[in-house]
Amino acid sequence: MLKIYEIREIIKLLDQSSIQKFEYESEGTKLSIKKGRQEVVTHEPLAATEKVAAPSIQPVQVIPKTEVVELQAPVHLVEVKPQTPAAEPKQEESLHKIVSPMVGTFYSKPEPSAPPFIKAGEKVMPSSIVCIVEAMKLFNEIEAEVSGEIVKVLVNEGQLVEYGQPLFLVKPE
Repeated sequence: MLKIYEIREIIKLLDQSSIQKFEYESEGTKLSIKKGRQEVVTHEPLAATEKVAAPSIQPVQVIPKTEVVELQAPVHLVEVKPQTPAAEPKQEESLHKIVSPMVGTFYSKPEPSAPPFIKAGEKVMPSSIVCIVEAMKLFNEIEAEVSGEIVKVLVNEGQLVEYGQPLFLVKPE
């Protein structure tokens, strides 16, 4: 017999798919789910002079009683505020980005107990080491390649970085 959470999962999957009808039968239990709206069918009354054939009687299959649960997804209202153009994007455009030359793990310190190579607000030279990116057990020192002031550190200690991902923003001199 299906558990209620399994039925909910089936309903979610059907809701996300293009399947219109789902039937499942196991050990005497039958589950039938149909997607779509219910349609109301109306019939015009028969004229008094028309003869109606007697309906044929069909055997009825008895299905064990199952509980029908109506599920409703919670509605979350989100307020969307239009963004006003800020001065920050223009400022970021004039900043130099120090990017990762490889895929790896970002480290701001040469070892866990040491202070970071560089912090926001500090000056760097082109040969200044700003961080380490570890790739395949090799620790690669990353140089600033520009003179200026570190404005922002964009990644966290131990974070995985991608090739070309910005690591620091530098205000060039």
